[in-house]
Amino acid sequence: MMPDSIQLNSEESQSSKANQSQKVEVVVASPNDGEVNILGELAIFILRVGFSIFMIHHGLEKFQDPQGFAEFVVGKYFGFLPGDPVIWTFAAAITQIVCPIGLALGIFARISALGLLNTMLFAVYFHLVDTGLEGFPLAVVDDHNYAFELSAIYAAISLYFLCAGPGRLSAFRKTNKVTYYPKSNDN
Repeated sequence: MMPDSIQLNSEESQSSKANQSQKVEVVVASPNDGEVNILGELAIFILRVGFSIFMIHHGLEKFQDPQGFAEFVVGKYFGFLPGDPVIWTFAAAITQIVCPIGLALGIFARISALGLLNTMLFAVYFHLVDTGLEGFPLAVVDDHNYAFELSAIYAAISLYFLCAGPGRLSAFRKTNKVTYYPKSNDN
């Protein structure tokens, strides 16, 4: 009887090994057979870091006179927001300082870009309510640019990084490997 029990244990062992999930890695080939467009990646890096520096500048400006910004911008144009306008001023300033750091480093880049996009959409709204379209797109205005133009460009850049990510030259770059565990055939 001893050989039968050994054979049964051996079959159970093989059966349990077959039921266990196996790790499978799939490598997705890049469209250019592994070639990297270094000039394109460098341009994305420069855009990301330069944009982030400008955003930090705008955030620091709000800290210089938070009461003035709260009164003349938030209180006047965003009266529909609940709470004290100074709180919204600090929220915008902190967003414009913290999110660009994350974006520049490539850490939580898409979430950072979403925060900046949100802030810039509020800025575009402010400028459109304050000055209107100013004859956009064909008018020549006194200052040679529309009041909402810079905010709209910043919003577009934020939207790009939200959709495309930070590029290859970032601290936390995704690899082209996808790991998954296939389901076993057991019912």
